[in-house]
Amino acid sequence: MGSLGESSTYVRMMNSLEALGLDAMASALPGYEEMVSNGEMGFCTAVMELAAMEVDRKNGKEMERRVKSAGFPYVKTLDDFDFGFQPSVHKPTVIGLSSLGFLERAENVLLVGNPGVGKTHIAIALGVEAVRARKEVRFIDCARLVADLKDAASRGLVEKRIKYYAHCTLLIIDELGYLDIDDEGADLLFRLVSARYEHRSTIVTTNVGIGAWADVFGDAVTASAIADRLVHHCTLLKITGPSYRMKDLPRDTKRIGEEA
Repeated sequence: MGSLGESSTYVRMMNSLEALGLDAMASALPGYEEMVSNGEMGFCTAVMELAAMEVDRKNGKEMERRVKSAGFPYVKTLDDFDFGFQPSVHKPTVIGLSSLGFLERAENVLLVGNPGVGKTHIAIALGVEAVRARKEVRFIDCARLVADLKDAASRGLVEKRIKYYAHCTLLIIDELGYLDIDDEGADLLFRLVSARYEHRSTIVTTNVGIGAWADVFGDAVTASAIADRLVHHCTLLKITGPSYRMKDLPRDTKRIGEEA
């Protein structure tokens, strides 16, 4: 910058960018100003690239907000999933699900397996893909979902709460079966599943095979009715491998656990 006027213009530009919250553009401006001054880059190209940086930054912020709003306990992607450790998982099927065609068809996904085999990882990864596609996603564990619906029912707000969960494009219900569900909870869950049936997609992770859901819900008829609506138009993934949480334990520790 060869003159006081140019310096003043630069400072005003920087102040304006900062005032508008265009932080990416403001931080990159010095380098681009130098390239334009040296004739290494045209003015329009510089503005275009600065604007692209700002768009990327804002998209990143928006994605962070949407991921947080979805309620994921942590963020996982399919790139993080060790398909080699869990060969029972049919990788082409999971990759196919990540294209999100099942959302367009209002189909469900049921992930069945013992604790630690990666059910929740896959569910979250598919949910993150849906968020990236700007779909409305809700993640909640089954016990908390039932408690929330029962609380709403006690306050005369259950219909409103069911609509809240029924509205989102993808609902992920984690850990069905870890705790038994009483009659009221089973009825409320049935109403929610029915409201979403053939309208919205639901992913369920469970450590209990469908045939044993009667024990979870305490009633064979209710269990059958819920399962019927979830498995119709559904991709079922049964994971039979070992727990990820145990794979890094020393061999002697594993043997002690097995003998106990």
